[in-house]
Amino acid sequence: MEKPCILATTFGAPRGIYKCFAPVVEKHFTIIPHETFLLDQKNLSEQIKAVFVWGGALKVDRGLMQSLPNLKVVVNGGVGVDHLDIPMINSFGVKVCNTPHVVDNATADIGMGLMLASARKIVEGHHYSLTHNNEDMPESSMGMDVSGATLGIIGMGRIGYKVARRAQGFDMKILYHNRNRRKEEERAVGAMYCANMEDLLQQSDFVMVVVNLSLATQKLIGAKELAMMKPTSTLINISRGLVVDQDALVEALQKKVIRAAALDVTYPEPLPIGHPLAALPNVIILPHIGTHSVETMQIMVEKMVTNALAVLGGNQPPDEVKV
Repeated sequence: MEKPCILATTFGAPRGIYKCFAPVVEKHFTIIPHETFLLDQKNLSEQIKAVFVWGGALKVDRGLMQSLPNLKVVVNGGVGVDHLDIPMINSFGVKVCNTPHVVDNATADIGMGLMLASARKIVEGHHYSLTHNNEDMPESSMGMDVSGATLGIIGMGRIGYKVARRAQGFDMKILYHNRNRRKEEERAVGAMYCANMEDLLQQSDFVMVVVNLSLATQKLIGAKELAMMKPTSTLINISRGLVVDQDALVEALQKKVIRAAALDVTYPEPLPIGHPLAALPNVIILPHIGTHSVETMQIMVEKMVTNALAVLGGNQPPDEVKV
């Protein structure tokens, strides 16, 4: 039986799904690369039943939707779907799916990694080992203890909870702020609920942001919030770049309002070379690699396939996103 066709960015191309995962998709689908589609849209448009979105490289706009009369589903690799206009896509009778739960452990791991790297100045230690002129380490090379420190988690969803479980192993005092109190998770990790985010900011040695991006959370952390934090504290962002006011963060770091920042997410991504944030010595910046592990990406691609097959088979997909 002929395999259904999906539209995707060329596997192995910049911002596309890595080529090593192509067999997972090719087992069930014929892949039409977006570049090929643009060259022969007239003959290919009616064949495409699903669109795979990875890293936001393929833009699903109204024009694309209008050009795909037999499209049934748009599947996003990853949890965040803020780059997709879901009501617009749904208006064409097309479902939207994502790959939740898969990314929780990997994202929590990167949050802990950033906290440890910033606190203990691991990046600076690496550079010193490669470039030192003498054996005397400067006073500024001293870091901060993580064990026994206070961690404030903003957003106690699945990933926030996974972070809290990891923090338990470091004997950290755990505070959290969330729209709704999560008593079960709270008891499981010995966390303390802060109904007001201000209380968490004022008490925490490390503040980790783990919220979804929405109109309510855009620039959730700005100049006012940064000023509430301890001058010895560190801000860690593993959510979305737009959750933090980057201009305010640059100023806070320059003026030593807070000690440091460690970011897996920025806006834009990656940051342009020469961006003011990248010039600061008290910042660690990663290019949004929270889910960037072989195991996690493999499962993400498999879930994309599972969701697409369900929709094309006339069944309810396990991970439909509804608004």
